[in-house]
Amino acid sequence: MTIIRKIDTIIIMETLLTFGEPNAKLKKMLKELSLKLKTFTLPAGHSCPAAKDCLSRADRITGKIKDGPDTIFRCFAASAEATYPSLRKMVWHNFGLLKDSLVDGVDACADLICASLPDKFDIMRVHVGGDYFSKQYLQAWIEVAKRNPEKIFYSYSKSLHFFKQFALPSNLVLTASRGGKYDDMIDLHGWKEALVVYSEQEAIDKGLEIDHDDTHAAFGKENFALLIHGTQPKDTEAAEALKLLKRNKVRHSYSRKVTA
Repeated sequence: MTIIRKIDTIIIMETLLTFGEPNAKLKKMLKELSLKLKTFTLPAGHSCPAAKDCLSRADRITGKIKDGPDTIFRCFAASAEATYPSLRKMVWHNFGLLKDSLVDGVDACADLICASLPDKFDIMRVHVGGDYFSKQYLQAWIEVAKRNPEKIFYSYSKSLHFFKQFALPSNLVLTASRGGKYDDMIDLHGWKEALVVYSEQEAIDKGLEIDHDDTHAAFGKENFALLIHGTQPKDTEAAEALKLLKRNKVRHSYSRKVTA
């Protein structure tokens, strides 16, 4: 009986999506607000149809990163996938299940997501890596949010060409991520946006507060900045900016800790 139960558990896990725990960036916010947060992620780049400035993809098998033709800075999530084979396995598991479910329609995909949701959470970051890869997939998350009105779902997205077609429920919070193929739509629709900057001074010059812990993304109403983070290609402007942040011990990346 024990063996049968273990096999059943494995089968269930293989047919459900996998969710993650908050990283260092998010733990500060959770402690201050007494919230339980979960995260969801997909393959960076591979599921990002509107990415441009940050387009990077880690090979599913080898983890080798390939940047896009217009890449200015490398996606932190792609770098993480390149480093951790277990993460690559998880994101491709999620991607495959979602695409398979969409063959049967939006409701089937929403059913899958809802069946897979963790038991206890208050707020979820949708897509630590990856993005809304199709209109139908976005519709599925809209349906998930409607079915769970007591939960908050928030995400950064460059797939803005999908969002223009829908009215979002109040508990599905969008931050438009500037640097994609559809930046013109940000100003057109007046969406809240996030801009990656290379220094604190750049954020000041643009009149933007820097979000260190996703509070601006999850709860804020105003535009904000994100400091360059992740692993950047050698001898690029992004890499030099990152070195300077570290040298000056400026808080950046996904941690509230000072970087040595």
